[in-house]
Amino acid sequence: VQLQACGGGLVQAGGSLRLSCQASGFAFDDYAIGWFRQAPGKEREGVSYISLSDGDTDYADSVKGRFTISSDNAKNTVYLQMSSLKPEDTAVYYCAARYARAVFTTTAYNYWGQGTQVTVSS
Repeated sequence: VQLQACGGGLVQAGGSLRLSCQASGFAFDDYAIGWFRQAPGKEREGVSYISLSDGDTDYADSVKGRFTISSDNAKNTVYLQMSSLKPEDTAVYYCAARYARAVFTTTAYNYWGQGTQVTVSS
């Protein structure tokens, strides 16, 4: 199982970025993909998730209305479109996979990508 996250970068507050998570090595449609982030000195937290079998999604309150998660099951890829970015969104963003339904519990995910840095300047 491999997860490859990319798309991070440096952006000004109010800007946008799109993260991608390319998955391989498992039956994509049977899994859920979560996006998590970890800022320096803080615990890893759930940002958004999608259950790939039915497209069910959820978002952390801090990103609702600004971030959108989507998937292209034909490409085994999940995207996180981030808009109206704020300095507090600065973190390393990780995608992770777990079998069946998506949850926000970090420890419920078995497979993790390497992370991509998002930095939002004020």
